[in-house]
Amino acid sequence: MTDCSFQLESTYSDLPPVLFSQLSPTPVSQPKLVIFNEKLAEEIGLNLSGMSMKDRTGLFAGNLVPEGTEPFAQAYAGHQFGNFTVLGDGRAIVLGEHLTSSGKRIDLQLKGSGRTPYSRGGDGRAALGPMLREYIISESMHALGIPTTRSLAVVSTGETVYRETELPGAILTRIAGSHIRVGTFEFASLQGDKAITQALLNYLIDRHFPEIKEKENQPFALLEAVIHQQAELITHWMRVGFIHGVMNTDNMALSGETIDYGPCAFMDTFAPDTVFSSIDHKGRYAYANQPYIAQWNLARLAESLLPLIEGKKEEAIAMAEDLLNSFEQVYKKKWLSMMRSKLGLLLAEKEDEKLITDLLDWMHGSQSDYTNTFRDLSNSALFTGELYASENFQNWHSRWQMRLEKEEQDRESSNAQMGSVNPSVIPRNHKVEEALQAGEQGDFKPFHDLINAMKEPYEGGEHLLPYQAPPEPGEKVLQTFCGT
Repeated sequence: MTDCSFQLESTYSDLPPVLFSQLSPTPVSQPKLVIFNEKLAEEIGLNLSGMSMKDRTGLFAGNLVPEGTEPFAQAYAGHQFGNFTVLGDGRAIVLGEHLTSSGKRIDLQLKGSGRTPYSRGGDGRAALGPMLREYIISESMHALGIPTTRSLAVVSTGETVYRETELPGAILTRIAGSHIRVGTFEFASLQGDKAITQALLNYLIDRHFPEIKEKENQPFALLEAVIHQQAELITHWMRVGFIHGVMNTDNMALSGETIDYGPCAFMDTFAPDTVFSSIDHKGRYAYANQPYIAQWNLARLAESLLPLIEGKKEEAIAMAEDLLNSFEQVYKKKWLSMMRSKLGLLLAEKEDEKLITDLLDWMHGSQSDYTNTFRDLSNSALFTGELYASENFQNWHSRWQMRLEKEEQDRESSNAQMGSVNPSVIPRNHKVEEALQAGEQGDFKPFHDLINAMKEPYEGGEHLLPYQAPPEPGEKVLQTFCGT
């Protein structure tokens, strides 16, 4: 234990003990701070000014635990690729909860911090490459305006982890609204004691959904709120071409944040069936499937909440099904609104859906770049080259121009609207892999360059040109890996 200039609480450990295990991180031999997110620390009011660099490194390595904290690993279950499994934090420990200056409660979690009761034979450690990946992608997602867990620090451990090969070890400090997942409720329900699920429900409502505390039917009120929350999140993913890659129920956070950046990737060429994850052999978590999987995951949450419903089981099931069936319309409304904004449209017209789908069909057929096509439209660029010279695109472009004429806002406002939702740069997979491979060799310049390029993803500039170009044929990343 050590004194720090901040204190961490642990309200989660007031829940039934079956939901967690209290333990401290396993110290590492030679920790070195690879990156510390000063801006994030400032945003959340985490004052480390009183700590030496050695102690700060020790904190993010798990070697120093702040005085008075009670670290813990969480238990949860999950449907992984549709199959139910009992899980838990096998290599992550929540140091505690930090209160921001605005009163928001957030978790500080060390990922790769050693074995826990849920490690299931694993070593509890993490490799440097995947931890750098999570830092890059989570901070890029935040810059893109998408709800996400954040990355505060990465520490190399000086130790080797063994996967298919020997790899340098690392620990990531993750910041999250909480780490409560759909799978947490599945685990609670599995215990067969309604009091455990009720305690978890009460805690979740207090922490994330205080507006429904006075509702008479809280389980259904929560389910309805989460339907809207997750539909909003998936809409954001679709907006920027993000593919999560492993949408298991244990990776659906009920804080509404994107969590777990294992085999994730951003789409280059537009193709609805795009899959990157090396373990997604059947395309379950393909780009276009993400809304349907979100609905499937929410059905598992509903099943876990059903025992809390008073009255006839048949009536509760029917009510839950009605709510779950509403997801499709909730999502479609959000998706159409989002796609309109990508095309500079504020008003809603019947023709819009066909205008949008025709553009996407053309993009798919012509193998155009998802990000760059929308950015070209945003910039009112002079469409040159064979791609934009096609008759199909020119016809679509004429229809779009006619549709814009119906808008009450002027073209300058439409262009500004488009520029605010269509990024000029994303963390392209080949650039991410380039940064990770260099980092594993001790060269962190490509990593820092990529982080800097993603700080203002809706701005332009020549410094971004190397990060805007689609990959050359030899640079394409066809598979990504979980990194566990």
